[in-house]
Amino acid sequence: MSRFSTKAIVYMHDLVAGHLERSGNQVIFQYDEQYLPLGKPLSISLPLRSEPYRSNGLPAYFSGLCSEGWLRRVQAFQQGIDPDDSFLLLINNGKDLAGAITIEPID
Repeated sequence: MSRFSTKAIVYMHDLVAGHLERSGNQVIFQYDEQYLPLGKPLSISLPLRSEPYRSNGLPAYFSGLCSEGWLRRVQAFQQGIDPDDSFLLLINNGKDLAGAITIEPID
């Protein structure tokens, strides 16, 4: 696993819910095809659909999962990540999120 991965797998209750990817400033989230008929949406802002969600920067739902304050500063310092890089901080610390969502970087 690269600490600076641009792709991640998003799990909901240990099921692969989708894939998160950054390309430049654009972030793309797409639900996994096998999750669509079984799953529940991650949030109201990300209803189930086969088309990818594209946004400039991290979508609001995922931004809300990022650490804040002193924890964010500590994670950024210890991991050598810019504290303003929410995407990298999220995917590198996504195994320790509150709730049903887990995010793991992939190479």
